[in-house]
Amino acid sequence: MSKPVMHVSLVIGPNCEMESYALRSTLEYFGARVNVHWVGRPNDFVDVLSGVDREQQVDYLLLNFHGDEGRFCLPVLSEDIYEPGEPKGEFFSADDVIRSASVKGVKVLATGCTLGVERLAESFLQCGCPSFIGPIDYIDGNANLMFVTRFMYELITNGKREQEAFTIAAAMDQELYRRYTAEG
Repeated sequence: MSKPVMHVSLVIGPNCEMESYALRSTLEYFGARVNVHWVGRPNDFVDVLSGVDREQQVDYLLLNFHGDEGRFCLPVLSEDIYEPGEPKGEFFSADDVIRSASVKGVKVLATGCTLGVERLAESFLQCGCPSFIGPIDYIDGNANLMFVTRFMYELITNGKREQEAFTIAAAMDQELYRRYTAEG
């Protein structure tokens, strides 16, 4: 691979393998360098969000998870398996993001259902990310794959600015995605 045109950290939640394989292959084909983080336990997610287990150079943090009511769906472990201080339960909320994330300068794209709600987006912006994109409703997985593919195609291949790429990609399925920025 020649010098990558973009650096993407692809964080993969439970039961999101097939879409993640497609996204990784597509992004690499477009010329992005993709680093993959598999989330097998809640602390894996915390480590990526906090920067403990994340590359120094990241343009986009692509959070490929299932979502429910504005929360990330995480693996549930047996009580005796959790590490001290590890988030417990099947969901990771906006409050959990505020407690653990350090995403200064990293743009975030969350793909799961309802992960584009305002409360979750604001938690990421509060933790330093300049922009946050996600679906605001329960969406079809195919629509999500197409949105991310088109959005990244416009950014990487056509050199569009983020707002313009977002507008083009979001036009495929009106009103499913929201973009939030630190500027408001």
